[in-house]
Amino acid sequence: MASVDVYRITNKLDDALLEVVITRLEARGKHPSFDKMLQEYLSAMGVDSASKVLDMGCGTGVAARAIARRSGFSGKVTGIDLSHYLAAAATRISNEEGIGNRVEFHAGDTHSLELADGAFDAVVAHTLVSHVDDPSAVIKEAARVVKPGGMVGIFDGDYASMTFSSDDPAKGKAYDEAVIGAIVTNPRVMRQMPQLLRAANLELVSSFPSLIAEIGTADFWVSAIESFARLLPKSGVMDEMEAKSWADSVLRHSAEGVFFGACNYYSFVARKR
Repeated sequence: MASVDVYRITNKLDDALLEVVITRLEARGKHPSFDKMLQEYLSAMGVDSASKVLDMGCGTGVAARAIARRSGFSGKVTGIDLSHYLAAAATRISNEEGIGNRVEFHAGDTHSLELADGAFDAVVAHTLVSHVDDPSAVIKEAARVVKPGGMVGIFDGDYASMTFSSDDPAKGKAYDEAVIGAIVTNPRVMRQMPQLLRAANLELVSSFPSLIAEIGTADFWVSAIESFARLLPKSGVMDEMEAKSWADSVLRHSAEGVFFGACNYYSFVARKR
């Protein structure tokens, strides 16, 4: 069975799996390493001066809420996600955090937004383009809805580089490839980003390479591995027993102090010409 990126079909997942996705997105978003990467490119965008910001593929609203909480930001953030369920979760979490008046979330397709040209001062696509069918179309939509001179921030993993420790290197390589196929549609898209930005008439302003690597004991990767155990069977790359066995093995490495897990991440900040 061919694998399918479960994050590409969140509008088709059942509620139980969507709760797994929500738990993972929130755990990842709260991790200091992940938040540092987010804040780095938001600052480079000068997002605090924006009155209207669009968060494309908002998920649970991690990026939108981070923008709304910035001390220098006084505008409003609109989040769009393919899944009605995730947009509703983003609304609920924002209300619980007391910032619901500064953010709003809706369901929609980021390939074709029902939004006016130049409607936003800034646009972010935080962990979106690795999951969509057509990254070029999504980036062109970001360029369309941001005003001339407005800023676009794109962040994602270079998931072709993602790898975890294994007792058997050959099996480890196969498991890495299976996991990548299950959670990502475009594992190398960040390597194409300079070209994609130019094709969308966006001028690259700055970029930030990052590495999250944990050696010995896992922290950032724990919630990912736990979620993979539930999501991999849905993708078709493993059955439930094999997925659980893989996750248990990797987490055992962490408990024993011999864990290895790593992935490269990149942020790109661009200006509409």
